[in-house]
Amino acid sequence: MAEESRPAFAAERRERILELVRANGTMSLRDIAAKVRASEVTVRRDVRALEAEGVVDRRRGGVALPGRIGHEQSYSGKSGQCAAEKAAIAVAAARLVRPGDAISIGPGSTAEAFAKELLTRHDLTVVTNSLRVADVLAEAARVEVVVTGGTLHGPIRALVGAAAEVSLSGLRVNRAFLSGNGVSADRGLSTPNPAVASVDRALAACADETIVLADHTKIGADTMVPTVAPEEIAHLVTDSSADPEVLMTLEELGALVHVAVVADERGE
Repeated sequence: MAEESRPAFAAERRERILELVRANGTMSLRDIAAKVRASEVTVRRDVRALEAEGVVDRRRGGVALPGRIGHEQSYSGKSGQCAAEKAAIAVAAARLVRPGDAISIGPGSTAEAFAKELLTRHDLTVVTNSLRVADVLAEAARVEVVVTGGTLHGPIRALVGAAAEVSLSGLRVNRAFLSGNGVSADRGLSTPNPAVASVDRALAACADETIVLADHTKIGADTMVPTVAPEEIAHLVTDSSADPEVLMTLEELGALVHVAVVADERGE
């Protein structure tokens, strides 16, 4: 009887995994295992079976929909995902900002959450190509905001193109805060869009060091265009659900990893 029920149980679990990946775009094996209440070994086996059916693609430490490597999710589509984790990451990242700093901030919902943590700062200059970040910091009376030129890339409300890159070429800032769409030990930070990637590289190039803000769904994920090589990531700020194996490898490559504690984990 137990043997007869096992295939049905596996089929239901795999259907649930597929639903989760479709809803999130990319997910770590650890996160899937927690959602379906199974071991990572079991989930890895299920993912192999789903990949054989052509319905998912495996990534190092995670899984994505087929062709997801070049897919760019809209801002509205991702702004509500992992909201608590992004808020915790923003708080942790804000501790890396010092009085008198000049920093650059890239686009994305995590970057917007980070900008909200800077509203009460003073003696701070922020360079950004994100209209969302600029809009948030418009309420910060003592933060000077420099917005790049460029062409509006609607899906993530970011300015891209040659004008954006040229406006950054002569600048120097202390730190760049970037989020992107995936962070892997093999290729570092990446994003699906070449135009966005070019400006992300320019934001990083004008900084003394680069800080990556990425919730656990991005850890181990890989998208089409690399922006910051793994050995060039000075700090990685993530949450406690991130794949520890990937984090350990990134630490070995030189990144200082900060694990933010989500409010629910503190019992708040």
